[in-house]
Amino acid sequence: MRIAIYSRGIENNQLQDIQSLISSLKIYGAEPVFFQDFFNTFYCSIKMEGSYSTFSSADDLDLSIDCMISLGGDGTLLDTVTLVKDTGIPVLGINYGRLGFLASIGKEDLHTALAALAQRKYVLDSRTLIHVDANIPLFGDVPYALNEFSLHKKDISPMIKIHTYLNGEFLNTYWADGIILATPTGSTGYSLSCGGPVVFPDSASFVITPIAPHNLNIRPIIVPDNTIISFEIEGRTDGFLCTMDSRREIVQKEIQIAVKKETFGINLIRFHDNNFLQTLRNKLSWGLDKRN
Repeated sequence: MRIAIYSRGIENNQLQDIQSLISSLKIYGAEPVFFQDFFNTFYCSIKMEGSYSTFSSADDLDLSIDCMISLGGDGTLLDTVTLVKDTGIPVLGINYGRLGFLASIGKEDLHTALAALAQRKYVLDSRTLIHVDANIPLFGDVPYALNEFSLHKKDISPMIKIHTYLNGEFLNTYWADGIILATPTGSTGYSLSCGGPVVFPDSASFVITPIAPHNLNIRPIIVPDNTIISFEIEGRTDGFLCTMDSRREIVQKEIQIAVKKETFGINLIRFHDNNFLQTLRNKLSWGLDKRN
């Protein structure tokens, strides 16, 4: 079993956790394949056990990789989407960060998680990705995201007008700071903080959520994920922010943008004793009431 391991980096007090991970992988006969930049941050301080290798980009990954482990928070896991691409390599998030909604496995449960991986006792949750097309190149060879696509005004500039269309039919003009188009996975992220609804991962839908709209009669709306959503922007400044998860680009108001469901998805590893409702309760305190 070959397991790719990705992280943005570690703190000095986490070196023991990395050592424990390497030792556990050896016990289960797994060969770690470390992200090169991550490997460079700890290899002088860690005793390496057994065989290992490294990778530097998505091009170095092939079907010999059984899964990828993300060490960090949800932002770190989102990075893995740009690495696994359409290979189908499943991703397991180990939470070394703060909330850990996607990376829901605590580092204290690492050994149990590795044992379940070795015994193939897990479930694959297929998650929808969102894809952006534009009349100019955007986001290189990874124009897709797991959580959301958003348009946003820059800095302290005035609100913008976002003309929005569903399959070419006019939906609404949003007078707002911006707009979010979230997948079901992303419905518990940025969209939720702007008043959007929680959507189950398998609901086959997108959520359109305005950011600080200047209307009392505007609310988030859920649309089928076979819809093509297009946007035209007006504003008093020329530049606007366009984001895909944690990546962003500056675009001009003349840009034409269409967003749709990506042709492939990503597989997140989930264990049988953990599901979406449990994560809602444990991470977001869903339904917390002292009377219960």
